[in-house]
Amino acid sequence: MYFTNPVTTVLSIVTLLFLAMLLYGQKKKIHPNYPPGPPRWPIIGNMHMINTKTPHLTFLELAAKYGSVFSVRLGTLESVILCGYETVKDALINHAEEFSDRPELQVFMDISRGHGVSFCSGNNWKVMRRFTLSTLRSLGMGSRTLEDKIIEECKCLVQAMKAYKGRPFENTMILNAAVANIIVSILISHRFSYDDPKLQKLLIAVDDIFRKSGTPMALLYNAFPSLFRWLPGSHREISGSADELRSFVNETFTNQRSQLDINDESNFIDVFLVKQKEEKPNPELYFHDANLTSLIVELFGAGTETTASTLQWGLLLLMKYPEIQKTVQNEIEKVIGSREPNLVHRKQMPYTDAVIHEIQRFADLGPMTLPHCTSQDVTFKGFFIPKGTQVIPLLHSVLRDKEHFEKPDEFYPQHFLDSDGNFLKNEACIPFSAGKRSCVGENLAKMELFLFFTTLLQNFTFQPPPGAKLDLTAVGSFTAHPLKHEICAIPRN
Repeated sequence: MYFTNPVTTVLSIVTLLFLAMLLYGQKKKIHPNYPPGPPRWPIIGNMHMINTKTPHLTFLELAAKYGSVFSVRLGTLESVILCGYETVKDALINHAEEFSDRPELQVFMDISRGHGVSFCSGNNWKVMRRFTLSTLRSLGMGSRTLEDKIIEECKCLVQAMKAYKGRPFENTMILNAAVANIIVSILISHRFSYDDPKLQKLLIAVDDIFRKSGTPMALLYNAFPSLFRWLPGSHREISGSADELRSFVNETFTNQRSQLDINDESNFIDVFLVKQKEEKPNPELYFHDANLTSLIVELFGAGTETTASTLQWGLLLLMKYPEIQKTVQNEIEKVIGSREPNLVHRKQMPYTDAVIHEIQRFADLGPMTLPHCTSQDVTFKGFFIPKGTQVIPLLHSVLRDKEHFEKPDEFYPQHFLDSDGNFLKNEACIPFSAGKRSCVGENLAKMELFLFFTTLLQNFTFQPPPGAKLDLTAVGSFTAHPLKHEICAIPRN
């Protein structure tokens, strides 16, 4: 199985440049019980087989031949791929500790510099994750306080969309800005206007990082970091975008440190700075400025990009399937009427809840999720996987698992409804991943998605511009965005 892809020539050059390393590629010892996989070429391993634009589809095809646990070598990276709900769940839940580390991939190191929570391992990850979860809860995640902030932002978004008076507009930046304001309010107790140049600059930097982290050049950079560090390409631009975000964060918390009131911890940075003052000097400090910077960059980026992209997918899908949009609106009229949507309505709205879950499943926003790494030698499903091996749980294979979804390749809200129309939880729907590395902002994202969707559909009917064709093709491999498109928000009242 071979794929035509834009990096074949580059890989050939890599092979020639690294002929001196031939012994590495041919003689590296592999444990006899190591997961099976396709034959490797010297130096490049299995890179020649990978469709670098949609690597998850290559892995899915390989799984059909080699099973739900198989291995590939991506340049210098030994990798084990996990496919299907049962296998991924077993690894991330039942063997959570063994699969809890992160590999030190160069793209992610350029973003985080080894700090924060998403891209690091060991005690730093454990301390920062525990702090982040507890702080988000203390600042209102899941509570009425934060719900009120989201409701107010929903109203601002409605007003911004009404200004278009039903005319076509491209919705990426307006949705990103609305979602960004929620996480910004948590991080620094602030709200931006949607056209604020500073916010626009930050959102462009976030978009740049997410889109370029999934490019073929980024994949090659991770596979051959010592070589591609010096070659031009989109992978070299990721660090610059991350530096822009770091610069804003550093300026912000420097200002807040000078005004800090330890008796009034009103936002995430305040809570961190108080912990920083309380941390006793020891050889292993955690509450230092580098960790704070990385945490804010990660929370702002992930807290904006993924939820806003899900909203984009949702509006696109509801334009594609207007009968589903109408059914949601009927349920909104029945349960909410003209009142403000709030979270207590969710349990009374099984169809709307099912549609939101199906949007997340179908959007398949992170088809490969962030890669894991074994923290110790582990025997899994009868295979030996040594410590330090990159492990990729293929979320695409979970969200499209034929054993758990009747129509895995279709947009079908009935995946989450029983025969009586009640909401039906589907255990294989894990868009936020699972286990110790699941998304720290999962509860916040669920709040946002319900409130934004119900408010928007209460106020508008979404339609494509006249004559436009709706394309559900996803772009990107790190996060799967919809293609750029315009929408018409037709006021309902």
